[in-house]
Amino acid sequence: MLDKVTQVDDVSAIMAEIGRNARQAGRALATASTEAKNKALHAMADAIIAAEADILAANAADLKEVEGKDLLPSFIDRLTLTEKGIAGMAQALREIAEFKDPVGEIIAAWDRPNGLHIERVRTPLGVIGVIYESRPNVTADAGALCLKAGNAVILRGGSDSARSSKAIHACLVAGLKAAGLPEHAIQIVPTTDRAAVGAMLSGLDGAIDVIVPRGGKSLVARVQNEARVPVFAHLEGLCHIYVDASADLEMAKSIVVNAKMRRTGVCGAAETLLVDSAAIGTHLMPILEALTEAGCEIRASAAVLKVFAGFKPATEEDWRTEYLDAVISVAIVDGIGGAIRHISTYSSNHTEAVIAEDPAVVAQFFNELDSAILLHNASTQFADGGEFGMGGEIGISTGKMHARGPVGVEQLTSFKYRVHGTGQTRP
Repeated sequence: MLDKVTQVDDVSAIMAEIGRNARQAGRALATASTEAKNKALHAMADAIIAAEADILAANAADLKEVEGKDLLPSFIDRLTLTEKGIAGMAQALREIAEFKDPVGEIIAAWDRPNGLHIERVRTPLGVIGVIYESRPNVTADAGALCLKAGNAVILRGGSDSARSSKAIHACLVAGLKAAGLPEHAIQIVPTTDRAAVGAMLSGLDGAIDVIVPRGGKSLVARVQNEARVPVFAHLEGLCHIYVDASADLEMAKSIVVNAKMRRTGVCGAAETLLVDSAAIGTHLMPILEALTEAGCEIRASAAVLKVFAGFKPATEEDWRTEYLDAVISVAIVDGIGGAIRHISTYSSNHTEAVIAEDPAVVAQFFNELDSAILLHNASTQFADGGEFGMGGEIGISTGKMHARGPVGVEQLTSFKYRVHGTGQTRP
């Protein structure tokens, strides 16, 4: 079906139908029982395990297609599926099934002097559009999280992962059918034509309530610039680590190497290291040596080069670059105040970490920085919905309206007010 649909000219007609189907399915999902949603999620997990060979074959075809395109290792890493990865995908669906259903939860309740009883209650957002690239696992994560929160979802994966996403999506539809839920609750756009993205950004005649982009800077920038509906997104992950003079050296070495090198292609990977000027003689070189031994390239500020001239000099552009590779920029700053000034100037407000034992330093870091995620004595690689106990995430949001940080099931809901009276009229 995918190959046939990519040849059609009338993308707008296809997308309009998808939007209508999603809106209709969303109405059914809004009142679906917790039991039905959980049954669907477990059936999806079973289908993914049963279809492992098909999914791996589809992924192998996707990988073969991008051979010779000189893509970054981080891109290939995100595109590649393994047996372990598929098992993890299925396990994430089962974990989401075990989560408390947010729909219908009473967030707050109070009584007014006139006898009115008011409740604020969680409700689904409606229809969510997810646009992503080179991450076929997002197909399962996004579909499951939206379902659990009672939302219909329209998935538009990248052309590089089209076969993999289609194979995974088939498992999700099988799960919906097994639970008696509408199969259009989770739809995948059947064309790689870029016009489909434009149609989604327009809102599909009011069918889409929220857009979530997962991908590179150019994709996210386009979504943020062109979307006519609200967007949950981060443009890039310019994540910083500040090592204070009070930091435990061995802890600092371990955290910094993990934050940069565990997976260099994720948005929570550290891109800039800031070291307290009071720690030049104790912390700087041991940490840089640990990074170098781990295979990381150092881009050093002038102050760092005075200590060791062998590193590559950092340019102004380096402080603004999300490398997504084994490269880190390093600067010396004057204590926590200098670190906050640097981060406030260059950060994308995604994730920052402080390594320190001085509680005053930690308090100032937490109080004065306004990124979505702030960590103390922990790796920036924990910027992940699964690590937050959300069972996965649909993305990370750096905006300040509605959802911020990892976007899990609760963040995929809105609320309404229920007001109970006993005959009151307003004077």
